[in-house]
Amino acid sequence: MPPALTIRKTRPGLPWLHLPWLPLHWLALPLLLCAWLIASDARGETAAAATGPATGSGVQSLAEAFEAAWRRQPEAASAELYRQAAEGERAAARRWTAEPASLQISGKSDRLSRNQGSRELELGLALPLWLPGERARSQALADAGLDAVDSRSAAARWRLAGAVREAWWGLQRARIELGLAQARLDSAAHLARDVARRAAAGELARADRHQAEGAEAAAQAELASAEAASAQAEQQLRALSAEGPAATLSSAPEARSAEPLGSAAALPEHPALRELADRRLLAERARDLAEVRRRANPELSLAATRERGAFGERYGQTLSLGLRIPLGAGPAHEAGRARAGAELLEVQSLLELERQRLLAEQHSARARLGAAERATAAAERRAALARETRGFVDKSFRAGETDLPGRLRVELEAVEAERQAALARLHLNQAISALNQALGLLPQ
Repeated sequence: MPPALTIRKTRPGLPWLHLPWLPLHWLALPLLLCAWLIASDARGETAAAATGPATGSGVQSLAEAFEAAWRRQPEAASAELYRQAAEGERAAARRWTAEPASLQISGKSDRLSRNQGSRELELGLALPLWLPGERARSQALADAGLDAVDSRSAAARWRLAGAVREAWWGLQRARIELGLAQARLDSAAHLARDVARRAAAGELARADRHQAEGAEAAAQAELASAEAASAQAEQQLRALSAEGPAATLSSAPEARSAEPLGSAAALPEHPALRELADRRLLAERARDLAEVRRRANPELSLAATRERGAFGERYGQTLSLGLRIPLGAGPAHEAGRARAGAELLEVQSLLELERQRLLAEQHSARARLGAAERATAAAERRAALARETRGFVDKSFRAGETDLPGRLRVELEAVEAERQAALARLHLNQAISALNQALGLLPQ
């Protein structure tokens, strides 16, 4: 018999288990096993959380932000498929026939009319032929299309780099403003505590204490505004890269390019100009192909026929060769030529305008970089002098030789000098980044 579990009630509210064939301490084994498994799972999850890879830590450099943003761009996802399509078109242009060959099968019979045994079966093959010069120009068009796929992807990366650079340096500025606001609040809070202590001792008036506390409140408001601006800048970068910035960002500037400004040899290597140049070449090849497609493709046909006239007759075999030549395309050909010519003219105009714009942008970026270098040197010198002056005035204030308004004025001047120096360094890094963008370089 299978073991039975019985419950016997000996006292109200106190049930107990009766297993006549099983020792009582064995009942604890399943409970201990369950507890051990739960504890092992908990330890495993804790260890995995402690030793697992730190995901979602955020981007720390401009190059990381750019690569993260490019991975989620539509151009990055579709580039390989566009390349496969262009390679397929090039393979199609290298065929011996304009279109794939077609098989023709037809039959005739008088079974539904006189039914005298007339039968005919025809099996043929139709081969579309290239027009004179069409195959070579189709191959040239396919090669140009394959090059245009790569230049289109490179231009998309360059345009994305401009957006990422703008968001990155905007976040750097917001972080700098936040740090300066926090430093100002710390300094204002320290001064307010010093003034409160001296006012309690009778060395300063109560109005001085209120003035110092008012400066601390203004610093708190500035800090709140800086925190909001920093959060907004982080969201702008997150919208591009889908990853939030790290707590500490790399403030290292980009490497300066050694490219000569506006050189005729270096300018065509710009991604935007390469894209337009490939588009122009593609339009030229399309126009050349439209010139030879004045009619539809001719067709060569080869057919074998097996037939008989009536019952009892032997089947006869015939072989036929045919050529079908269309007379002309008419208005459709003229429309294609006009469309190809319009596209070529448009791309040529865009290429010239873009070349002039990039030259002007490069000259502007170079001038901006020179101005940023001079401004940074002046701002750092001013900040150094302001720090020394603040130290002098602080000692004088502690000795009672300087009043509180003078002390606050010097403090504000020192904070503003530090802010201008930090922003000047940021503007210098932005100017280097803008020059690299104008030269067509990607973040490294």
